Amino acid sequence: MQHPASFRDPSGFLFTHEGVLYRQVNQKYAAEYKHLMESGLYESLSKVGRLVKHQEVDITPIEPEIALQVLQPERLPFISYPYEWSFSQLKSAALTILAIQKRAIKEGMSLKDASAYNIQFHQGKTMLIDTLSFEFYKEGEAWVAYKQFCQHFLAPLALMAKKDIRLSQLLRVYIDGIPLDLASSLLPSSTKLNAGLMMHIHLHAKAQVKYADEDIQAQKKIKEIGKQALFSMIESLRNTIKKLEWNPAGTEWGNYYEITNYSDTAFLHKKELISKWVAEQKPAQIWDLGANNGVFSRLASEQDIFTVSFDIDPAAVEQNYRQVKETKEENLLPLVLDLTNPSPALGWHNKERESFTNRAPADMVFALALVHHLAISNNVPLQQLADFFGDMGKNLIIEFVPKSDSKVKKLLQSREDIFDEYTLDDFERVFKYRFKIEKKVKINESERHLYLMSAL
Repeated sequence: MQHPASFRDPSGFLFTHEGVLYRQVNQKYAAEYKHLMESGLYESLSKVGRLVKHQEVDITPIEPEIALQVLQPERLPFISYPYEWSFSQLKSAALTILAIQKRAIKEGMSLKDASAYNIQFHQGKTMLIDTLSFEFYKEGEAWVAYKQFCQHFLAPLALMAKKDIRLSQLLRVYIDGIPLDLASSLLPSSTKLNAGLMMHIHLHAKAQVKYADEDIQAQKKIKEIGKQALFSMIESLRNTIKKLEWNPAGTEWGNYYEITNYSDTAFLHKKELISKWVAEQKPAQIWDLGANNGVFSRLASEQDIFTVSFDIDPAAVEQNYRQVKETKEENLLPLVLDLTNPSPALGWHNKERESFTNRAPADMVFALALVHHLAISNNVPLQQLADFFGDMGKNLIIEFVPKSDSKVKKLLQSREDIFDEYTLDDFERVFKYRFKIEKKVKINESERHLYLMSAL
């Protein structure tokens, strides 16, 4: 079956057969594929983790009349999207694209697209997953993916750094990249004093309008550029992006564990319980929902379990990712996600980009210090929470925080308490419709309870 996100490139496409992912390379891409493999470009990029590895396999392609070769790429444990990335994740992805493009030109090739969706995070690194993204470099031709790169990477990064970090969510609306005229209009006028942003966003946006009605041949003549000038442009983009910074301090959850009401004893007991239960269950993949900066996610990833660490707060996710990079962690993927409005299915036929729920279930889900936020702050009934978590994972480690807890009291200070069924007994009664309660432990020096549950 052909993959629903892989249909735009005539060079080939992804498909699955008996649960295994393959890539068909079409005959029309024969010369480029041969050069990619024989020039050493594939080997050099895949060796350092910048290009997904593959094996050439002898299986029947699904469109044999146009097929050249079938590849079996390395299967990644989780596919994420740019609107789920923190600032530094998008920045890392952008710099990876530029590094690949620079290396490709030296080997006589060039990236024909610069889509952020072609980048994934694997073993702590940013990796290009589209093997067929390369075309032959032709002297004098501009980088065909320049506009796409600016829309997918530079524009959102500039908006996040110079305007508001929440503007990253424009990538959910504009899945082909943020239009440069829109980015230019939203950016502060002071960004016109930044040479890189002035050239690659503001002037670029004006040029798009100016040449919109020009014929293709005229545009090609205008865009002719030598190799050295092309390298200079790549370096200009690289320097512009490297200088963009965002300080993750000062948001609601960025310093959560510095102001938590856990005692040291309670915090340690909670960590010990989670570590023990994870070791006993041995899940292949864990989703930590409401993970903050990943303290509890790391109890799993440090046991060599691939863990996706979700949180609504971009500052917490940013801190989490910076730690991943700093300590070179390979089993942890931090992502931005609002559980009350999770990533939807997007793109053509609503199938190009999978929804958050369509990427479920994980082997295990963490829901730690989360239920009270969803049930009280967002008025989600316990029954709906049980159904949600039941769809998300096969096993669940969940924490119940009662009304007597200071955090819940704070949530109820500014509103009427209409949550008569928010009790420990009601929580257990409702969750038993979807789960078997395997273990229940009261956390030391706390009124909170931690549960290990298995889905029915």
